[in-house]
Amino acid sequence: MRLTVGDVLKLDIMKNARVITGKNLLNERHVQWISVIEMPVENFVRKNEVVLSTGVGCGHDLDLLKKFVQDVIESEASALMIALGRFIFDIPKEIIELAEQENFIIIEIPWEIRFADIIEDVMRELNDIQYKEWEKSEKVQQELLKLILKETDLNQILNFIQKHIGCPIVITDRTGSIQAQNHLTPSLAEKWKDYAMRGVIPARKTTSFLTRDPMFQKFQIIEMEGQLVLQLPVLQVSGDAQGYLFVILPPHTSVDSFLTQYRINVLEHSVTTISLWLSRKNAIEETKMRLRSDFVQELAKGELHSWDQANSRAKLLGYNIKLPYICVVGFPENLRTLFQKRKQDYDSFEHWLDNMIRYIEEEIFYAAQSLKREVMMTYQEEQLIIFLEIPADKRNENPSNFLDLVERRLRNLLPEVVISWGIGNYHEGLEGFKQSYENAKVALNIGRCKKGAGHRMMYENTRIDRVLLSIAQNEEMREIIMSTIEPLVQYDNQRNMDLIGTFIAYNRCHGNVSQTARSLNLHRQSLLYRLRKIESLTGLSLIDPDDLFLLDLSIKIWKMDLYGTRTKQ
Repeated sequence: MRLTVGDVLKLDIMKNARVITGKNLLNERHVQWISVIEMPVENFVRKNEVVLSTGVGCGHDLDLLKKFVQDVIESEASALMIALGRFIFDIPKEIIELAEQENFIIIEIPWEIRFADIIEDVMRELNDIQYKEWEKSEKVQQELLKLILKETDLNQILNFIQKHIGCPIVITDRTGSIQAQNHLTPSLAEKWKDYAMRGVIPARKTTSFLTRDPMFQKFQIIEMEGQLVLQLPVLQVSGDAQGYLFVILPPHTSVDSFLTQYRINVLEHSVTTISLWLSRKNAIEETKMRLRSDFVQELAKGELHSWDQANSRAKLLGYNIKLPYICVVGFPENLRTLFQKRKQDYDSFEHWLDNMIRYIEEEIFYAAQSLKREVMMTYQEEQLIIFLEIPADKRNENPSNFLDLVERRLRNLLPEVVISWGIGNYHEGLEGFKQSYENAKVALNIGRCKKGAGHRMMYENTRIDRVLLSIAQNEEMREIIMSTIEPLVQYDNQRNMDLIGTFIAYNRCHGNVSQTARSLNLHRQSLLYRLRKIESLTGLSLIDPDDLFLLDLSIKIWKMDLYGTRTKQ
């Protein structure tokens, strides 16, 4: 219910008022405020305000009067009431033409009517409407609190709100992920996740359009799929947003016409109710997620020693550890780099990282469900630790289908994210979880070394690399390797000639000089110069099989050890 200019004219005190322009607008223009304004207008007039004026200071000058009326119109006032009899005796035709051109209401009132009496009567009407709206909204608040006490489902709460608001409602967490919604169009629901990832929702910047009216300052406005969407934060006790309420306005509906005092009250009560609901839900979910994450980490680290105890905890968390699992470890390579590109849309790296890991985990769970496999997962020390169920008759299966599905979905959602994967072997028993995890870690590190970022490596394909790593741990072998390789490393650093790369290519081509020169895009004489330099620096002969073996082994172990040092840092 809203007061209109037409309602104001029905008051007894306005019986001698005469409408000059905008008669067809009387029941369309709403009244929220009323005040006396003389020149200058500046920013003293609010939207939907009835302006009372005597024309003092401008009634004697047509240009000044025209400027005064134009300023009132641009302030989006509801109407201008001019008292005739002292400063203005007749409203000039130029002013009437201006008002008609701008679809604006001008009303003449007799000089004898006191402005204070008009304001008193109008404010009485406004206060009466506001009180009735308050009574209605209080009933809504009581009903909402009853729903909370009954532990009602969030969708039922949304249906209740939607009945009083009259349009679709969406509730999200603080990252924009939908927690509940009703009557959202399929096209908008499908694109919501993309809007959240791009930082369109939730909006984090104040929208100046809504700040003209004090009633609207709590709201932010977003345009999505050609529709206006209102956003309200669902606050925690600390004042931080734990989620958002979105209202999808009907097509061709303006914000100010939609946001009546009653709807504003209902929405304010709604966000308070939803805050209570989300606080309870989040406390339960966060505890459950933390317990699940801790359990998976303890499995991976081998910190659970009693099968009965582990199995009991697994059941409480919804896991079945009696199934066969292999471990897959994923390492997101470039999250900090991506954050630098988007950090203006987020409060901190930790906030953004939580958002990203949550989306990645969602896709991993979806991939497992699609393949009808159980999955247990945690994110610890910048690594995704995944235990994936495998068929009992394929216990050393390569989970390529699973990772293909994960990466295919991530390419659509997060195309810039690069993840390296290490895949462990299956091992029996409770200790098998730790063994498979250790396998996967080794495979991940070796894969990043040999293939670079964004590749997969299976533990069973790392046998020669594990031999090299084992050799590298022997002090005597390290001395031999470093004495062999160090002259080449120092020379490459000083001259930037890449003798090590030259030898690798030469050895790969089985000592064929012409083939090696072509592969390196070098002149034959330049290659021969490099090969002689390798022999002179190392004291080894490139035609002696034992020397070739020693140099090849030293380079491979040096590269493996060098990479291991980098990853530890």
